[in-house]
Amino acid sequence: MNILMISAPFPYPPTLGGTEVRTFHLLKYLCQRHNVTLATLRGQSTSDEDVAALGALLGGSGRLQVFPRPFQQDAGSSLLDKARRFGAFLVTGTPPHTRAWHVPAMQSWLDDFLAANRVDALTCEHSINEIYVRPEYRQRCRTYADVHSSVYWSRRHLVESGVSENRLRDWLSLPLLRRYERRYCSKFTALIVTTDDDREKLERIAADQPIYVVSNGVDLQSFTFRAKDPGGHRLIFTGAMDVQANIDAARFLALAVMPGLRERYPDAQLSIVGARPAPAVAELGSQPGLEVTGGVDSMCRHLHRATVCVLPLRTGLGIKNKTLEAMAAGTPVVGSRCALEGLPVDESGQSPAALRAEEAGEIIEAVSRLFETPGLRQQTSKAARTLVERGYSWEQAGRAYEKVLASARTAHR
Repeated sequence: MNILMISAPFPYPPTLGGTEVRTFHLLKYLCQRHNVTLATLRGQSTSDEDVAALGALLGGSGRLQVFPRPFQQDAGSSLLDKARRFGAFLVTGTPPHTRAWHVPAMQSWLDDFLAANRVDALTCEHSINEIYVRPEYRQRCRTYADVHSSVYWSRRHLVESGVSENRLRDWLSLPLLRRYERRYCSKFTALIVTTDDDREKLERIAADQPIYVVSNGVDLQSFTFRAKDPGGHRLIFTGAMDVQANIDAARFLALAVMPGLRERYPDAQLSIVGARPAPAVAELGSQPGLEVTGGVDSMCRHLHRATVCVLPLRTGLGIKNKTLEAMAAGTPVVGSRCALEGLPVDESGQSPAALRAEEAGEIIEAVSRLFETPGLRQQTSKAARTLVERGYSWEQAGRAYEKVLASARTAHR
């Protein structure tokens, strides 16, 4: 197949966050079997080495088209600035965050490329890339939106869970986001989500569009199963630490869970591991028994050192990469409903692949069970690795993605 992929966020190195991780691994799988051209933007942190490595992966001159992303000035936080952005959303129908990713030079190149080349499938790797797809592209090829996560349902979940930083603003934006999502979905011939639950939600908005499920995965070679149980009372929480869902979960874990846990286990420690810690996360490093590492060279090595991985996410849709990575590494997971969404971690008759807990007291009890029961840690660890190996490698996700694109090509012809 001749595939054109659009990913405004530069998908390398594959440790930047969930969006880039998924894009990189699907790209890696597809370019081994098909002719893939990637259009992307170079961010401020993108190095020449990153560009060279991604170009080598694609394996051919012209397969990687990189455009500079203009430096984004501070949008401003005054009431007038916010009102202007909301007004622009009302007028254009497109959220400010999505419009911020649009670069005219890349748009012009896409128009010319599709006019001059045969393309079997065009994929948008994340819904923010929809801004580059013109409705008339469907006359030339099948267009596919790998949505990652519904913008409307994600914002609604923020409001309903109480995690929103600005509940009034987010509540007011909901009807606009629903209208926006319905409009952009209609441009595509098919959509992709990561879980059956996400598909059900998106079907309420885009009922006329075919919607496929392609799960997230984990790199089983990078996230190896730990050689031994470290014991002790060490917790870990992972993720990109500038994402609101992770900021909220990190603070909840540090401020609502750790004090009670340290009453039982005075030597209990928590490592908050992930790139770009926001100030609200960085300040947690001053709490007793806590460290905030920032970005690290090997997430797997930090997971291997931890007794338990706690993921108390209170908002967010889809299968979480952080959950799959911890399970692959063999670090027992205590997770919320959001953290374990889409994963059959407690099938009847099987050892649990993770323990479920929502409130602070429930988390403390679940962590205590794992701290005090080496056998349960071992069972959970092995069950988690087995679950991931059976259904959640990037190889399996890549095959599923390829199958969807191949069927789309056949249908288009």
